[in-house]
Amino acid sequence: MAKDTLKKMVSMKSVTPDSGGIFQYIESLLPEFEAEYFNRDGVENLFLKKRFGDGVHLCLAGHIDVVPSGENWKYPPFEATEVGEYIYGRGTQDMKSGVASMVEALKEVKDFSGTLSLLLTSDEEGDAKYGTVLVLEELKKRDELPDFSIITEPTSEEKMGDVIKVGRRGSINGTLTIIGKQGHAAYPKKTVNPVHLFASKLPKLAGHKFDLGDKFFEPSKLIITDIRGGLEVTNVTPETLKIMFNVRNSTKTNLEDIESFVKGVCGDLKYDLKLSQSSKPFRTDAESRVVKILSEVVEEISGVVPKLTTGGGTSDARFMGEYGIPVAEFGVRNDRIHAVNERVEIVEVEILHKVISEVLKRF
Repeated sequence: MAKDTLKKMVSMKSVTPDSGGIFQYIESLLPEFEAEYFNRDGVENLFLKKRFGDGVHLCLAGHIDVVPSGENWKYPPFEATEVGEYIYGRGTQDMKSGVASMVEALKEVKDFSGTLSLLLTSDEEGDAKYGTVLVLEELKKRDELPDFSIITEPTSEEKMGDVIKVGRRGSINGTLTIIGKQGHAAYPKKTVNPVHLFASKLPKLAGHKFDLGDKFFEPSKLIITDIRGGLEVTNVTPETLKIMFNVRNSTKTNLEDIESFVKGVCGDLKYDLKLSQSSKPFRTDAESRVVKILSEVVEEISGVVPKLTTGGGTSDARFMGEYGIPVAEFGVRNDRIHAVNERVEIVEVEILHKVISEVLKRF
């Protein structure tokens, strides 16, 4: 049962990038699948594959690593405590319930039109430099990239089945440094105060919307995350003012758009701007085979009509998107991910297992 597999994995501590022996456990559950390990710089990745026929290659994917547990848990975070209708433990929602459901579904498969694979990483919650992206790079070299992918990240919000992610926003980080001249606060004519220089411009920057979004994407909005300058004293004007920000961008806004806007706001000021894109936005068409089949099955089994969205943070689906692989994400509710006393409702794990099993039958 998916519940039992989940409890076993939760009891195996796998804080990023430690796999905690989970990969070997999963490999033992799927002995008919060919297993490959792709490891680099302490990151372990497992790729399991079985070819049934000449049809499409469907890849189920996810991560077994979890964030640190923190303190003040009601139950031990790595003991998978079952209480009533819930299982408590780190990773129960994010995303060992999803991995357990995929593994159990694959165990049941007797026939498939093409190739089934399972791609798992121990570095999704970390830097993700040598995780899913590394495996996909190797598969591309061998011309073995999947045709479609499903990732069982925890996507449901209010009810199990209410959300399927069909894309993700990108993430662009920025650091803007306004340059002035340090000096004694009593002699303002001898200084150039960068805080004063930029004060009137700050409202133009904060919360700026670069686009209006659409039915799938929220507007790309500039969110200031940190402002600092000076020596934390009252008698010295600062040399610089540093403003850090993030833009979760849709497909309508790119890094060049942001650079042009910030430059326009700064005008003739002396400044330095650094931008970096940690992930790019992508979206799978709602008419794609993977989205249509998954949506139909989720509605039938959960009794809820799923909403197709692109909200939330980043996930490894972005790497599938960069290779043009149609990908959809569906999983249990995410109301306690990364939180103390993370837990999952057992019935949700059972529903997810049934959904994946039925999708494999129809694909």
